[in-house]
Amino acid sequence: MTKWVYTFGQGEAEGGSDLKNLLGGKGGNLAEMARLGLPVPPGFTITTEVCTYFYNNGKQFPVDLAEAVESALGFISGVTGRTYGDAQSPLLVSARSGARASMPGMMDTVLNLGLNDITVEALAENSGDARFAYDSYRRFIQMYANVVLGIEHHIFETILEYYKQNKGIALDTELTEGGWRAIVAEFKARFEKIQGRPFPQDPREQLWGAIGAVFESWMNPRAVAYRWLHDIPAAYGTAVTIQAMVFGNMGETSATGVAFTRNPSTGAKELYGEFLLNAQGEDVVAGLRTPQNITEAARIAGRSQDPSMESLLPDAYAELTSVMAHLEAHYRDMQDVEFTVERGKLWMLQSRSGKRTSKAALRIAVEMTNEGLIGKPEAIASIDPLSLEQLLHPALDPRAARQIVATGLPASPGAASGEIVFCASDAEQLKSAGRKVILVRIETSPEDILGMHAAEGILTTRGGMTSHAAVVARGMGKPCVSGAGTIRVNYAKETMTAAGVTFRKGDMLTIDGATGQVLKGAVEMHQPELSGEFTILMEWADAVRRMGVRANADTPRDARVARKFGAEGIGLCRTEHMFFEGERIVMVREMILAEDEAGRRAALAKLLPIQRADFTELFEIMAGLPVTIRLLDPPLHEFLPRSRDEIAAVAEAMSVSPEKLTQRAAELQEYNPMLGFRGCRLAIVFPEIAEMQARAIFEGAVAVKRKTGVAARVEIMTPLVIGKEEFDRIKAQVEKVALAVAAEATETIDYSFGTMIETPRACLRAGELAQTAEFFSFGTNDLTQTCLALSRDDAGSFLGEYVAKGILPANPFATIDQEGVGEFIEIAVARGRQSRPEIKIGICGEHAGDPASIAFFQDVGLSYVSCSPFRVPIARLAAAQAALAAKAAT
Repeated sequence: MTKWVYTFGQGEAEGGSDLKNLLGGKGGNLAEMARLGLPVPPGFTITTEVCTYFYNNGKQFPVDLAEAVESALGFISGVTGRTYGDAQSPLLVSARSGARASMPGMMDTVLNLGLNDITVEALAENSGDARFAYDSYRRFIQMYANVVLGIEHHIFETILEYYKQNKGIALDTELTEGGWRAIVAEFKARFEKIQGRPFPQDPREQLWGAIGAVFESWMNPRAVAYRWLHDIPAAYGTAVTIQAMVFGNMGETSATGVAFTRNPSTGAKELYGEFLLNAQGEDVVAGLRTPQNITEAARIAGRSQDPSMESLLPDAYAELTSVMAHLEAHYRDMQDVEFTVERGKLWMLQSRSGKRTSKAALRIAVEMTNEGLIGKPEAIASIDPLSLEQLLHPALDPRAARQIVATGLPASPGAASGEIVFCASDAEQLKSAGRKVILVRIETSPEDILGMHAAEGILTTRGGMTSHAAVVARGMGKPCVSGAGTIRVNYAKETMTAAGVTFRKGDMLTIDGATGQVLKGAVEMHQPELSGEFTILMEWADAVRRMGVRANADTPRDARVARKFGAEGIGLCRTEHMFFEGERIVMVREMILAEDEAGRRAALAKLLPIQRADFTELFEIMAGLPVTIRLLDPPLHEFLPRSRDEIAAVAEAMSVSPEKLTQRAAELQEYNPMLGFRGCRLAIVFPEIAEMQARAIFEGAVAVKRKTGVAARVEIMTPLVIGKEEFDRIKAQVEKVALAVAAEATETIDYSFGTMIETPRACLRAGELAQTAEFFSFGTNDLTQTCLALSRDDAGSFLGEYVAKGILPANPFATIDQEGVGEFIEIAVARGRQSRPEIKIGICGEHAGDPASIAFFQDVGLSYVSCSPFRVPIARLAAAQAALAAKAAT
């Protein structure tokens, strides 16, 4: 029989973190902590296999699950001495989700299961604190009604706020036992009015309602959105962990909190976190109350007047620091823990690898290596390559004028400016229109996930450094300022007021996640310097990777950025991008409009010195590193004006009639330009274009060698070939120009000539192509389009559905389609190397900056990848991780 349930507690466990796929991250780590002898409330985990069964069988449970759950409840009773549903000594439990991949706040939790009108009195008597018992009961009614039955949270919150206003009370902690009894009565009455039946009193009904709701939450919109953003497969499912309740709301010697073994923003080796006295866990993560610092040092640094946990609960604090050090050493990674102190007794409720900023991740990896906790391969593997994009976030220019209107907590570093929006849907809408926004909320919730992703930065008026906004923003690499309590937000009027200034939706705002400052208007920014731990870890990565990393760079600016980020050359220079600047476009149009070869050559002669200067500067910047230049690729109609006004203006500038320009544009217009007169076909029909570009390249190489003494490493590439005859014709044209320039300059010109592989036919004929081609570079953007019959520009309307329904594992324009496009690449590599074993083979499509695709390119045996300049650090690290994975697999 299938084992559906695994127990843990009292120093023993049936599973551990080695069963993470089955027990989820939460269940696996709770079991692991129990085995380590740490103070973990006993419980059991219902496996992810039950989730799969649940969705495959009409949301029904396995027939033998109930028996397994009853047995596990008996195990908890044996450890605690309390029985679930008992009228005298009731056991209360929580139901929490736990996927194998961390999804903070995306799924549902229900606390205080087992409370009813009878057990609440027993809880009051056994604890000696009726106020605490009824506080717990009102929490349970509100949470169960919301999570299990879908009753809006604010319905109950309004009742509570109205009661406090009538009593002149500001904080929940000020309510007495009588107050909570009255609130419970009102909650139950409102529940019955909405549902048409009393609040469930049967503890078994409560338990199975909660279990079902947690499994249901695996498919709620926010969880689906989070999985989509983080490439987490729906097939993973979630586990459900049932655990004996411990209470942080039992008075002034009880507390709950969240802590990290190191600072998740900076990586500093210091305990980092927050807690609340007399509270339950959701009070911290929801940001409903402003939490206090755990350590005295953090309290002093933050200039807080509220006492720290270190001073209020010194014994629990000392045990917490000891447990956290133990956990970090055991897991060999920075840990994020949740804990509760019940009347002075510490209980650990969760430990997982903590979300951190990229800057923090680098520091932690390097320092843990230097401490001997991990090795260099583990340090390299510990960094998510995509997270390095966070390092490229701008920071406020220290010289820029700034008007600070509020200061909150520096929850996630980086700075951002944008238009103010107050809801997630507005953020998404404006983002899709190409506008930058700052999402301003009183507090964020998991429902805001897509809006947070769309925003440049997030600002909240409530919440601490471990609130939902802070944790999610750090994971996304978004700047975030939380807990800016002096700001007043009015959702109905779509305004925020700070320092006497009223801001409206659409006004510009800047936030600085490094300092917590909120500033009026847009503030000048600058790019950070990459140094320190980044440099160290990149050196470690470069030492183990096999593939080279180049950049796609079309301008001197691109080339300089590429060098700054560690590119080992240019893998793709798209010469057509050089044709649109200034007066160049006029010369290109003259060439296109010319009626014969002589006219085209006259126009191209004007372009020659400009192209030569372009290439000279690129060669000089790259200083002997390879530079791969692609000959002209796009169809000629792209260079011509389209609208009537544009045509009239260009015609006047070129002294031709608008009618002639319109006629020529019509002649060049194609139904499907991607498959039309472009690429190497231009060089076949109009060889003078390729000859001009080749001359500019070779003369530029001669010029830079004479100027610097460093020979340029020239690689010329013709695009979109379908066979050897086509390639050989163009190669002959280029060779003729090379010989002519060498003779004129009395210089030897070294260069190599290769081709972009962008069509299925070129992949199949790669063996023949390699007989004369000296290198290949896969243009995977077009190869994906031609293989899958998908337009990159038009497929967005349905690709999301294909991925969601599992027809495609991922967007094939973001991550390489290994089964289709990938097989063509494998064929081309094998056949190319059979003809020319030493042939250099790279890839210069967008996939070159995607870590999952880079792992595939490592396995296929490509020589290098070439990506956008800002993706070079990502590719360097991903290539190192791919090499380490390949080594481990052998």
